[in-house]
Amino acid sequence: MNFDAVYYEPGALGYQLGMLLQSKYADLPWIEIENHNRIPEMTAAPNQDFPRLKNHLIIGIRKTHRYVPNHKVSDWLVPYTSSGCKAMCLYCYLVCNYNKCAYLRLFVNREQMLDKLLKKDAQAQAPQTFEIGSNSDLLLENTITNNLPYTIERFSREGRGNLTFPTKFDMVDPLLDLDHKGKTIFRMSVNPQEIIQRIELGTSPLHARIRALNSMAEAGYPVGLLIAPVILLPDWKRMYGELIDQLADELSVKVKQNGFIEIILMTYSFVQNAINTDAFPNATQLLNRETMTGRGRGKYCYRNDIRAEAESFLQERLSRQLKNMQILYIS
Repeated sequence: MNFDAVYYEPGALGYQLGMLLQSKYADLPWIEIENHNRIPEMTAAPNQDFPRLKNHLIIGIRKTHRYVPNHKVSDWLVPYTSSGCKAMCLYCYLVCNYNKCAYLRLFVNREQMLDKLLKKDAQAQAPQTFEIGSNSDLLLENTITNNLPYTIERFSREGRGNLTFPTKFDMVDPLLDLDHKGKTIFRMSVNPQEIIQRIELGTSPLHARIRALNSMAEAGYPVGLLIAPVILLPDWKRMYGELIDQLADELSVKVKQNGFIEIILMTYSFVQNAINTDAFPNATQLLNRETMTGRGRGKYCYRNDIRAEAESFLQERLSRQLKNMQILYIS
């Protein structure tokens, strides 16, 4: 993965991972910062610089470890080893939360974070599931840090419950031979290939994602399929119909028999629209005021009647072609 500069908190170089990253990217400019959350030259940059900012790597220490209750696939959303991403999905909710600060930030204190997670897991009355990939794509991050083998194997030895993370990438080879004991739930995010090419910029193609999901299921991981976000472009029924056809044809028997499905319809925001308009002037327009309505402060979602039509279509097609895969929720 290529970067043009590294911004770092000096304390991060006292950790093993920090030292490894310093060696790995020794040929790049290293720029000292006080806090990974406040880099004035980046937050002040104009919207059209958004793609350029994605070429910076930020290295710091995660200081906030607030667990957020979740009631979907996991019990808790857990801040973990990275935030942001090198890819540029035009709908990314991290852009909504962090504005232009959705570049990749790596946190070097992984041992401290996993220690806390394991302590919470041990103290719970029942085994818990921890979503560790809600702030970043950990499979992409792993190509830099090798954090996932450390995390998966240590949790398999010491944890009672489960870890889970979603991804839009296919680089699963380092995970296939790990001793995971079935305690890590791997979830692959999919969309029609046309949407991947036009909107999920810098991510793996659909056929590669399907192949990776099959490989993880073959390696014994519990797996899920995340159809998200569903984007209702004018020709959406054709695109999502073809997506489900391809999934039915290419998913392995293990995935079809044992996997589950999550469906999330797109939520968009004023912040995302402003950045995309300036940074990607020729990109697909995601804000459609005819099909979308305001939800909360500066956010847009599909109208209830539009959502209902999409939910009905997806449920009918999936129940017919992937009938053994349970749909856990639609949101």
